[in-house]
Parts: sequence; C-alpha cells; structure tokens
Amino acid sequence: MQGDGSGLLAGKRIVVTGVLTEASIAAHVATIAREQGAELILTTPPRVRRITERTARHLDLGAPVVDLDVTDGSAVSALGDEWQASGLRIDGLVHAVAFAPPACIGGSFSDAAWDDVAIALHISSYSLAALGHAVAPVMPPGAGIVALDFDATKAWPMYNWMGVAKAALASTAQYLAAELGPRGLRVNLVASGPLRTLAASAIGDFDRLEREWASRAPLGWDVREPEPTARAVVALLSDWFPATTAERVHVDGGYHGTWASAPDEEQPYAATARGAA
Repeated sequence: MQGDGSGLLAGKRIVVTGVLTEASIAAHVATIAREQGAELILTTPPRVRRITERTARHLDLGAPVVDLDVTDGSAVSALGDEWQASGLRIDGLVHAVAFAPPACIGGSFSDAAWDDVAIALHISSYSLAALGHAVAPVMPPGAGIVALDFDATKAWPMYNWMGVAKAALASTAQYLAAELGPRGLRVNLVASGPLRTLAASAIGDFDRLEREWASRAPLGWDVREPEPTARAVVALLSDWFPATTAERVHVDGGYHGTWASAPDEEQPYAATARGAA
C-alpha cells in the first residue's frame, strides 16, 4: 500500500515483524504507521501466516505478507539478498518478535534447560542483529530500526529468562547501533510498560504486575492501551529523531524513573524477586 503523501512516515517503506492478533503492539504500530503515510511490508513465521493475513485484512493495512522465520539464518539472509537484488528500499524496520518456552517463564529461574534458553535468546535477542544485518544494505542513510523492549534492568518475578533475553536485546541494540551508525542508520528501543498481549498471557500473576504499575506510574498506566507505545515507535522511525541512536525510550507512565522515590511504602514489585514466582 502506498502512503497518502502526508504524515510522519510519508514516502517511507516500513517492515513490521510480529503482527499477529489485532491486540499485538506490532499491529498497532502498523496501523499508526499506515495512518502516517507509510507503505508497509509485514513478515510472519510461515506457520501463522493465515493469522497475520487475516489481521492485516481486518485492519485494512493493504500490506504484503512475507514468510520469515527469524530462527532460520539462511531465510533471513535470503530475504535481504532478494530485496537488494530487486532494488527495494527499506526506510524502517520494526523488531517486534519475542518468545520463550514455558520453562523459561514462571517457576524457578534455575530450572530452565539451555535448549529452552537458547530458543528465547535466538528469537528475542539475536534475531535483531540478524534482521538488522540483512536489511541494512537496502536502507538509506537516516533510516531507523526500532525494537520493542521491556526494561530488564531489574529482576522481575516470573519473567526469568525472558528478562535475560530482553537485557540481551538492549545490549544487541547498542552494538548494532555502533556498527550501523557509520552508514547513517539508527537503532533504538521502546521500553513499554506491561500490556495485555498474547505474549503477556504466558506471564503468571500478570494482574499483580498490572496493579503495581497502575498504582506507581505517575501518569497512570492502562495495560489495555498499546497506542502510546506504538506512537513512540512510529516517532522514532520518522525524521524527527535524526541524531538519536542506541537509545531506550520508556513508554511506561513514568514508572521506571519514579518507583524508588517512595521508600516508606511497600517495596516495589521489581524488588520482591526471590527466585521462584
């Protein structure tokens, strides 16, 4: 779909990964990017292609859906080579893929086996570097890569190895920003507060996390409203942040910077981790 010539992303072609259900953050990013004039390309694992296509039709995204399993290195490289050979220009990439096997979330942190941890790190962290390297050759100076993050500078109960994967994602973004900066490419993160997505359903006691955020975020926080997070992603993809890279932008109602300022209250949720959830 061609953009309408107006908006923050007018004339830009944006690749969005991770569009699954309409509640997904990626779907909201795609919707707002389209409203802001972007032409979209969606990527999806082949096994869920029909779900992505159905969501794209229902949201009227008008975007082609391309099969891509981010754990298949040859497929990632081949897609980049195909776009390069065709002369396609990509102005932005949204990394919105994350997954951890059940053994990595909830229960005891020490119980997860390496095979499960490796899957979490590959999909949730390493794939950012793989996609970035594949797409960079077709990105012009000024183009941007934005990854969806959850601030893992604290140990969150139940988040376990997904927290480690998110910490690795943040570090990956910094190294990728350093590597791609000389090409004029930007790499940033948007660290959202907790949102009720399909991925969040794997986190036990999510209600407790919701209550914690709502009570402590100065601006308040609605776990059912992903639009503020999606708007931040779109803003970072635009030309309005030409000199910003290796940055983590928090969209969490202010929770990350203020919860420690109330020492007389019950200890914050992030500080209550004791191994098992």
